[in-house]
Amino acid sequence: MKESINNYEDLLEMLDALLREPAPFWNEFYTDRDKGVPFFSNKPDENLVSYFEKEWLRPGKVLELGCGPGRNALYFSELTCEVDAVDLSETSLKWATERAKEKGADIRFIQKNIFDLEIGEGSYDIVYDSGCFHHIAPHRKMSYIDLVSKALKPGGHFAITCFIEGGALGGADLSDWDVYRKRSLMGGLGFTEEKLRTIFKDFKELEIRKMNAAAPSSNVFGVNGLWTALFKKNK
Repeated sequence: MKESINNYEDLLEMLDALLREPAPFWNEFYTDRDKGVPFFSNKPDENLVSYFEKEWLRPGKVLELGCGPGRNALYFSELTCEVDAVDLSETSLKWATERAKEKGADIRFIQKNIFDLEIGEGSYDIVYDSGCFHHIAPHRKMSYIDLVSKALKPGGHFAITCFIEGGALGGADLSDWDVYRKRSLMGGLGFTEEKLRTIFKDFKELEIRKMNAAAPSSNVFGVNGLWTALFKKNK
């Protein structure tokens, strides 16, 4: 492995190596499909469903970041969206592909680090992230915002679900500097409403709220401990 820092990208990759869970970690995470992880259920996020019901979102071309086993990608596809769904884990995408075949869904699954994606300017109507952002280290925050902004068409929408700071699912209460002092994301960073508003200040805020809990019998996924937010790229 190259260990010289000669440019900004080399610096980012070095910091990634210190903090990011590697692909083998996520492959192992998704190996046991019966271990009771809530978001292993094959249901779309309740907030995502609400965006379409309220007609805040309409079918279009979608980029999903960190798609996992594909539950939200399947929902987009059912609504006739053209879907590119990205995840680092080969194991999760195998599961997602199986689910898509069962439904006859045409989804393009991509195994890649999201920061290695080659995306044309303004390629997507919607960028969706359910549970990826809180695993992004602070030094990648600007790269993440640039990725979302580049991917979206003017007037396109960006939606996210992420850990509430100190919430029921964890959500580490750390400053950006503390992440490097501890050399750990502590299982995933937590956010406040104000932090989300500040991070995504260059987008128009449409809604920031806590995810609504859903009963096990519900046809949507909803748990305590997550923020949901919807933003719009300025034209």
